[in-house]
Amino acid sequence: MTEKSAATPPEGNRILDAIVVGAGPAGLAAATLLARHGQDVLLLDEAAEPGGQIYRAVELTAPGSRRAAILGADYLRGADLVGHFRASSATYWPAAVLWHAAPGIEVLASRAGTTHPLRAAALVLATGAIERPVPVPGWTLPGVMTAGALQILLKSGGLVADVPLVFAGSGPLLHLVALQCRAAGARVAALLDTARPGHLVGALPALPRALAGAGPGYLARGLVQILRLGRSGIPIHRRVEALEILGEDAARAVRFRVGGATREVAAGLVALHEGVIPGQNPARLLGCAMVWDEGQVAFRPQADAWGATSVAGVWVAGDAGGIVGARAAEHQGRLAALDVLRAAGRLEAAGRDRLAAGERRALADHLRIRGLLDRLYRPADAVRRPAGDTVLCRCEAVTAGAVRALAAEGLGANQIKAALRCGMGPCQGRLCGPAVAEIVAAARGRAPEGPDHYTIRPPLKPVPLGELARLA
Repeated sequence: MTEKSAATPPEGNRILDAIVVGAGPAGLAAATLLARHGQDVLLLDEAAEPGGQIYRAVELTAPGSRRAAILGADYLRGADLVGHFRASSATYWPAAVLWHAAPGIEVLASRAGTTHPLRAAALVLATGAIERPVPVPGWTLPGVMTAGALQILLKSGGLVADVPLVFAGSGPLLHLVALQCRAAGARVAALLDTARPGHLVGALPALPRALAGAGPGYLARGLVQILRLGRSGIPIHRRVEALEILGEDAARAVRFRVGGATREVAAGLVALHEGVIPGQNPARLLGCAMVWDEGQVAFRPQADAWGATSVAGVWVAGDAGGIVGARAAEHQGRLAALDVLRAAGRLEAAGRDRLAAGERRALADHLRIRGLLDRLYRPADAVRRPAGDTVLCRCEAVTAGAVRALAAEGLGANQIKAALRCGMGPCQGRLCGPAVAEIVAAARGRAPEGPDHYTIRPPLKPVPLGELARLA
């Protein structure tokens, strides 16, 4: 495995066999397999080291250390995945930001203050998921972040909050991060669980499928986590509704309702989480067809069983194509790589299918739990389509009420964007786009459709003007 400097980029007239974007489990698996078959492959990733969010900084974690004990065995599995990638011939660009991509495949990536034009025969988007935005009153206050952001601080630097910490939302990750922070010494003041009891009944039809394949292992780990949480001493409030964060200059408390009674918990830091959704902006920028996944209440790129999208030469793997989890993402990454090899003429279809058989079986085993989790932790309508004067667009301070009023007049997402500037800030619609799409669709009395989301334009991430000038 080589790491080329910005001074010797693979650009100009050279066309790479493949560019893989994202060094999480899907991207690492795809790039490693492609390199093993002799492909000239470049892996781009925004982080400083490989692993993605799930295996962030895993190379810095010694087995048997206190850090390893806090983060757990599932996290340490990433070391093998990273090790195989490091040993491969793939070119690796850490701290590289993809800010433009076009069918062709033409890519602009920024690294060390320089933008590099890149070309490839294939592009594999393994950009992972983002945490679902949780727009509640007060979520724009200093001292409010996502549970995933807290986990990044813990994994990257061993940092934990030194003020009373409140977790609010639902899902396995919320529980896991609360336990990890508690083990690392944080003062967890409360866990406010918004999961609805009725979801348990609705999830029962998915239980038989979850009891096969890798499902029992996931269920066992989940049960252990719930038991640990119950013994942790963390005050837990279940069936929480009407969540709001209080404070003038920063988060000071959380107010919520349980069983008709309103309660408050003092907080210096609030971590919100309502599951994750595919990071869709790169696929939208490329023009990939998007579909609404009602089970995961989120958009995802339309793709076939190999991850091939509607745009020639573009594949998607892992959570970027629909939430599947880390282990399933590995197998999807390899399946996408095998199809890239078939498209490049390195494998016949029969050979691809033969090599893919084991990956498909393993993928199916790991996906058996997915339907159960999606039903158990489905976010409430109030989270996805907030009401009244709740700020929806943090960048431009646009409220849900303002968006809803224009949607009621028949305006679409892009018209609302032009009128209110929502989606024009640094996040490029990542935080407000999902809710705007659902509000627009609800005003039209139907499920969301691809065009209900903003049209995504470059740059995907902010780029300094000086860098653009040097590129020109």
